[in-house]
Amino acid sequence: MNAAGGPEVLEAADIATPALTDSSSALVKLHAAGVNPIDVKVRKHNMYYPDKLPSILGCDGAGVVEAVGDSVTRVRPGDEVYFFNNGLGGQPGTYAEYAVVPEEYLALKPRNLSMLEAAALPVPVLTAWEALVNRGHLQEGEPTLIHAGAGGVGHIAIQLAQYLNAPVATTISSPEKARFVQALGAELAIDYTRQDFVDATRNWTDGEGVRLVMDTVGGETFCKSFAATRHYGRVVTLLSTACEISHINIARLRNLSIGYVQVAAPLYFGLQSARLAQTRLLERCATLFEQGALKVHISHVLPLEKAADAHRLIEAGHTRGKIVLEIP
Repeated sequence: MNAAGGPEVLEAADIATPALTDSSSALVKLHAAGVNPIDVKVRKHNMYYPDKLPSILGCDGAGVVEAVGDSVTRVRPGDEVYFFNNGLGGQPGTYAEYAVVPEEYLALKPRNLSMLEAAALPVPVLTAWEALVNRGHLQEGEPTLIHAGAGGVGHIAIQLAQYLNAPVATTISSPEKARFVQALGAELAIDYTRQDFVDATRNWTDGEGVRLVMDTVGGETFCKSFAATRHYGRVVTLLSTACEISHINIARLRNLSIGYVQVAAPLYFGLQSARLAQTRLLERCATLFEQGALKVHISHVLPLEKAADAHRLIEAGHTRGKIVLEIP
């Protein structure tokens, strides 16, 4: 990425293999990189490190450890790993053949998943867990509304709520997506193009509303979600949205708790304890995938040099699951 702008600013280029100069880091030969909405935001606005161009995007990666620093103990050459690291415009990200990653941010890849599947996981898994568990405090039996359940984060969130024994309703935009989310365990698929999701949610909960809303859409969807939430319920959002006072009053009168999730905040602000917690979570979720409690769906696999096309697909929307770059 040589400048902020449209997908066309992503260009293939040859650069030197990164040097392993840190004794506590590992050189990873990348096999795949996940593509996330945050990558698109960085590309469009270069909002994190505007003085560091050109830069390599990509936060999610999976590959094989090729070399390690003298003090590394958590991994060794030949280990298959996946991770969430960099890609905000500062240190080089995962849209590349190699990455140097501190050992404390590496987790062993789920053994039953391919590199493509593993690379699709970190941001969606971390986001879904932080939204439902850390912010939403989801408990067994609590009815939950997850917006855009067929998306990269949404389809993981549905399964995580199922794992926590919470009934799930979700918004979708087509019969195909309805079948997809129901196969994941959603009890109710609400086609927001034909139904009012507030009415549908309240009908599903005998007029009370859900205990928790996970908003991955923002805008009017977030603001209207207050009316779909029962008294003393919780709404967690991934976006920044300003709501009209009429919506704010609904949230206030219902005594709702509003939470925000920005999974990249620990990386950007250098919050070491939070970053280590994210690595522990990747390790925990690897076990859930190996046990079959969670699965990942990939909608598109593109070669690394087609990263710009991957960004176009994300901006067009309407994909099911994740978009992944394959790296030879």
